[in-house]
Amino acid sequence: MPKIKTNRIKYPEGWELIEPTLRELDAKMREAEMDTHDGKRKCETLWPIFKVSHQRSRYVYDLYYRREEISKELYEFCLDQGYADRSLIAKWKKSGYERLCCLRCIQPRDHNYGTTCVCRVPKNLREEKVVECVHCGCQGCASGD
Repeated sequence: MPKIKTNRIKYPEGWELIEPTLRELDAKMREAEMDTHDGKRKCETLWPIFKVSHQRSRYVYDLYYRREEISKELYEFCLDQGYADRSLIAKWKKSGYERLCCLRCIQPRDHNYGTTCVCRVPKNLREEKVVECVHCGCQGCASGD
Protein backbone atom coordinates (compact mmCIF):
# COMPACT_ATOMS: atom_id res chain seq x y z
CA MET A 1 0.00 0.00 0.00
CA PRO A 2 1.43 3.41 -0.90
CA LYS A 3 2.36 5.73 1.88
CA ILE A 4 0.12 8.63 2.84
CA LYS A 5 0.92 11.94 1.17
CA THR A 6 2.55 14.36 3.60
CA ASN A 7 4.40 17.62 3.22
CA ARG A 8 7.71 16.07 4.27
CA ILE A 9 8.10 13.99 1.12
CA LYS A 10 9.66 15.79 -1.81
CA TYR A 11 7.90 14.61 -4.95
CA PRO A 12 10.05 14.36 -8.08
CA GLU A 13 9.39 16.30 -11.23
CA GLY A 14 6.58 14.77 -13.28
CA TRP A 15 4.68 13.43 -10.27
CA GLU A 16 1.69 15.65 -11.00
CA LEU A 17 1.27 13.91 -14.37
CA ILE A 18 0.90 10.39 -12.97
CA GLU A 19 -0.65 11.21 -9.60
CA PRO A 20 -4.32 11.22 -10.75
CA THR A 21 -4.04 7.73 -12.26
CA LEU A 22 -2.25 6.36 -9.20
CA ARG A 23 -4.87 7.92 -6.89
CA GLU A 24 -7.62 6.34 -9.00
CA LEU A 25 -5.92 2.94 -8.72
CA ASP A 26 -5.57 3.47 -4.95
CA ALA A 27 -9.30 4.08 -4.74
CA LYS A 28 -9.92 0.86 -6.69
CA MET A 29 -7.61 -0.96 -4.28
CA ARG A 30 -9.51 0.35 -1.25
CA GLU A 31 -12.77 -0.68 -2.89
CA ALA A 32 -11.39 -4.18 -3.58
CA GLU A 33 -10.19 -4.51 0.01
CA MET A 34 -13.58 -3.49 1.41
CA ASP A 35 -15.60 -5.70 -0.95
CA THR A 36 -17.73 -8.35 0.73
CA HIS A 37 -16.61 -11.97 0.61
CA ASP A 38 -20.11 -13.45 0.60
CA GLY A 39 -20.58 -16.33 -1.81
CA LYS A 40 -16.92 -16.43 -2.90
CA ARG A 41 -14.42 -19.18 -2.43
CA LYS A 42 -11.58 -18.42 -0.04
CA CYS A 43 -9.07 -18.01 -2.87
CA GLU A 44 -11.39 -15.73 -4.89
CA THR A 45 -11.47 -13.01 -2.22
CA LEU A 46 -7.93 -11.86 -3.07
CA TRP A 47 -8.27 -11.86 -6.85
CA PRO A 48 -9.46 -8.22 -7.19
CA ILE A 49 -6.57 -7.06 -5.00
CA PHE A 50 -4.06 -8.93 -7.19
CA LYS A 51 -5.60 -7.41 -10.33
CA VAL A 52 -5.37 -3.82 -9.06
CA SER A 53 -1.83 -4.37 -7.81
CA HIS A 54 -0.88 -5.76 -11.24
CA GLN A 55 -2.53 -2.78 -13.01
CA ARG A 56 -0.64 -0.30 -10.85
CA SER A 57 2.72 -2.00 -11.38
CA ARG A 58 2.09 -2.36 -15.13
CA TYR A 59 1.18 1.34 -15.38
CA VAL A 60 4.49 2.43 -13.82
CA TYR A 61 6.43 -0.15 -15.86
CA ASP A 62 4.88 0.99 -19.15
CA LEU A 63 5.52 4.65 -18.40
CA TYR A 64 9.21 4.04 -17.75
CA TYR A 65 10.24 1.19 -20.04
CA ARG A 66 7.81 1.28 -22.97
CA ARG A 67 6.71 4.90 -23.41
CA GLU A 68 9.71 6.48 -21.63
CA GLU A 69 7.53 9.29 -20.29
CA ILE A 70 8.85 9.42 -16.72
CA SER A 71 12.34 9.94 -15.36
CA LYS A 72 14.43 7.35 -13.54
CA GLU A 73 14.09 9.44 -10.38
CA LEU A 74 10.28 9.33 -10.56
CA TYR A 75 10.35 5.59 -11.39
CA GLU A 76 12.53 4.85 -8.35
CA PHE A 77 10.31 7.07 -6.21
CA CYS A 78 7.23 5.05 -7.24
CA LEU A 79 9.00 1.80 -6.38
CA ASP A 80 10.26 3.09 -3.04
CA GLN A 81 6.85 4.46 -2.05
CA GLY A 82 5.10 1.16 -2.87
CA TYR A 83 3.17 2.28 -5.93
CA ALA A 84 4.63 -0.63 -7.94
CA ASP A 85 6.03 -4.07 -7.16
CA ARG A 86 9.78 -4.06 -7.72
CA SER A 87 10.07 -7.87 -7.90
CA LEU A 88 7.27 -8.26 -10.42
CA ILE A 89 8.73 -5.56 -12.67
CA ALA A 90 12.15 -7.28 -12.47
CA LYS A 91 10.51 -10.46 -13.82
CA TRP A 92 8.71 -8.55 -16.60
CA LYS A 93 12.11 -7.42 -17.92
CA LYS A 94 13.22 -11.04 -18.40
CA SER A 95 12.44 -13.01 -21.53
CA GLY A 96 9.45 -15.33 -21.15
CA TYR A 97 7.93 -13.40 -18.25
CA GLU A 98 6.67 -10.31 -20.10
CA ARG A 99 3.00 -11.05 -19.27
CA LEU A 100 3.45 -12.57 -15.78
CA CYS A 101 0.39 -11.90 -13.60
CA CYS A 102 1.86 -12.43 -10.12
CA LEU A 103 4.94 -13.91 -8.49
CA ARG A 104 3.05 -16.77 -6.84
CA CYS A 105 2.38 -18.30 -10.26
CA ILE A 106 6.07 -19.04 -10.82
CA GLN A 107 6.98 -20.28 -7.34
CA PRO A 108 7.22 -24.08 -7.44
CA ARG A 109 6.66 -24.49 -3.70
CA ASP A 110 3.07 -23.21 -4.06
CA HIS A 111 2.09 -25.87 -6.63
CA ASN A 112 1.71 -29.62 -6.88
CA TYR A 113 4.68 -31.58 -8.21
CA GLY A 114 7.02 -28.58 -7.92
CA THR A 115 5.91 -26.98 -11.19
CA THR A 116 4.43 -23.60 -12.08
CA CYS A 117 0.81 -22.48 -12.27
CA VAL A 118 -1.61 -23.62 -14.97
CA CYS A 119 -1.96 -20.03 -16.23
CA ARG A 120 1.70 -20.19 -17.35
CA VAL A 121 0.88 -22.95 -19.87
CA PRO A 122 0.28 -21.58 -23.41
CA LYS A 123 -3.36 -21.83 -24.49
CA ASN A 124 -2.64 -24.06 -27.46
CA LEU A 125 -1.04 -26.69 -25.16
CA ARG A 126 -3.87 -26.80 -22.60
CA GLU A 127 -6.38 -29.62 -22.46
CA GLU A 128 -9.03 -27.32 -20.98
CA LYS A 129 -9.44 -24.08 -22.89
CA VAL A 130 -10.81 -21.96 -20.02
CA VAL A 131 -8.65 -22.13 -16.90
CA GLU A 132 -8.42 -19.75 -13.94
CA CYS A 133 -5.40 -19.56 -11.70
CA VAL A 134 -6.22 -20.44 -8.10
CA HIS A 135 -3.87 -17.79 -6.73
CA CYS A 136 -4.84 -14.66 -8.66
CA GLY A 137 -7.65 -15.52 -11.08
CA CYS A 138 -5.50 -15.09 -14.18
CA GLN A 139 -6.73 -16.89 -17.29
CA GLY A 140 -3.39 -17.03 -19.02
CA CYS A 141 -0.13 -15.14 -18.70
CA ALA A 142 2.19 -17.31 -20.78
CA SER A 143 4.33 -15.27 -23.16
CA GLY A 144 3.34 -17.41 -26.15
CA ASP A 145 -0.42 -16.68 -25.88
